[in-house]
Amino acid sequence: MQEKQMVLDILSGVKASIGGYGKIITECNCPNLRQTFQQMRDGDEKFQYDLYKMAEQKGYYHKSPPANQQDSANIKNVLQQGMQQMH
Repeated sequence: MQEKQMVLDILSGVKASIGGYGKIITECNCPNLRQTFQQMRDGDEKFQYDLYKMAEQKGYYHKSPPANQQDSANIKNVLQQGMQQMH
């Protein structure tokens, strides 16, 4: 297997693991165990970002273009309104 494919496979797997931690953390009622899962998630997030940066430098991964400021502002407003309605 080529290095590029291995890196992309690992990135995909780590991203899936990070998503799984979110569910586990929200359902965990033991503070010590919850903290352990949070630390594991944080470590995986750092690993994923470091691997992503390496993959980007090697040309294995191409990031999408940045959103324009108006789109970003619109999304931020929608999210803020939703949060206000929840409280």
